[in-house]
Amino acid sequence: MTEVCIVGWSHSPFGKLDDPDLESLIGRVAGTAIEDAGIVASQIDGVFVGNFNSGFSRQNFPGSLPMHEVPDLRFKPAARYENACASGSAAIYAARDFLAAGRGRFALVIGVEKMTGVPSAQVGDNLLGASYRREEGDIPGGFAGVFGRIADTYFQRFGDQSDALAAIAAKNHKNGVDNPFAQMRRDLGFDFCRNPSEKNPYVAGPLKRTDCSLVSDGAAALVLADEETARGMGKSVRFRAAVHVNTYLPLSRRDPTWFEGAATAWQRALEQAGLALGDLSFAEIHDCFTIAELLEYEAMGLAPHGQGARVALEGQTAPGGKLPVNRSGGLKSKGHPVGATGVSMHAMAAMQLTGQAGDMQLPRADIGAVFNMGGAAVANYVSILERAE
Repeated sequence: MTEVCIVGWSHSPFGKLDDPDLESLIGRVAGTAIEDAGIVASQIDGVFVGNFNSGFSRQNFPGSLPMHEVPDLRFKPAARYENACASGSAAIYAARDFLAAGRGRFALVIGVEKMTGVPSAQVGDNLLGASYRREEGDIPGGFAGVFGRIADTYFQRFGDQSDALAAIAAKNHKNGVDNPFAQMRRDLGFDFCRNPSEKNPYVAGPLKRTDCSLVSDGAAALVLADEETARGMGKSVRFRAAVHVNTYLPLSRRDPTWFEGAATAWQRALEQAGLALGDLSFAEIHDCFTIAELLEYEAMGLAPHGQGARVALEGQTAPGGKLPVNRSGGLKSKGHPVGATGVSMHAMAAMQLTGQAGDMQLPRADIGAVFNMGGAAVANYVSILERAE
C-alpha cells in the first residue's frame, strides 16, 4: 500500500468566534493550508470535510464550501464525513485511502464546527446525537451526563478518583497556556480544579466544570500527499500506522469503565507500526472529559484497568514525564469544535514532529500518536506519525 504523508496544515483559533457560519470558518484555513504545503489549489485532487453538525448549523452539505474561498477547487471531488466527535479523523482517513488508491497526488482535509451559534440548552442535546438516544437520550446533563455516569460507575468500582481527574484538568490547562490557538489559556491549578466552587460547580455526577471540554467554534486543515510526491517537499510527516475501530453504540452493551474499542485500536496501531508504547515521544488524545483521558491511559497500556489514576498523579503524562500527553492543552483547554478536533490533533502532532510547535515544543519529538474518538469510545482512531526524511 502506498503510504501517505501530511505536507501542510493550517489552524484557526478555537473559542467563541465572530465567524457567522461554517463557510467563514472554512475560509480561515482552506487556502492557508494549501499555501503552507507550498503548492497551488489547482494541484489538489480531492476535498474532504469533517463536520458533525447534529443541529449546530442549518447548513448541511458543506463539502463544496471550500471552493467558495478557493475557486480553483471547483470541479474537484468533495464530500463531508461524519463520525461524531471523530468526524475530522474520518475525513483524514478517507483522504488517506483516496491517495493510497492512486486516485490523486494531493488531498485537502478540513475539519470544522460552529457550536456557539445555538442556545446553551441546545448544545447538550445536539451532542447527545453521539450517544444511543433510545437508551441514553434522557440522561440528565446531556452528553456530560453520559460521561458523568461513566465516572460514577468507575468511582464505584475503583474508588474516588477526583484527585486524578483534577490533576488531568490542571495539566491540560497549564499546557494550554503555551498554545496560541487554545480557547482557554489559563493555568487554573490543581486546587481550583479539585474543589467545587461557584466558579467550578458539579455538572454531572462527579464531574465539575473543569472536567468538561469547552463549547467551541473553529477549523483546522491538512494537505496530504502520497509519499513519493511528498519527498523533497519542505516538510513531511508520515503515517506509520492508521487504525480505525468501531464498537457498539449503547453503553448497556459494553463495560463503561473499559474502553475496549480504544484498546483494540491502540494494540493494532502499535503492531502495524512495529512499535511499543514506550517508543512514542508524545500523544494527543481525546479528553472530552477528564474521565475519558483517565480511561484512555488504561486503553493505551500506560496502566492496568482500574489503575489509571496513578499515571496522572505521578505526573507520567506531564511535559517532562514518561509520555507527554496533550501538550497542546487537549480538548479541555484548546477547545473541542467537534468536527475540527481530529484534524487539529493531527496538525498539533505534525507541528511537534517538524519542530514547529513554538512554546509547546517538546525536547524530544521523534514519533507521536493521535487518539480521536467519536461518542463514548464508539468510533476509535489511532494514528502513529513520524517525520519523513
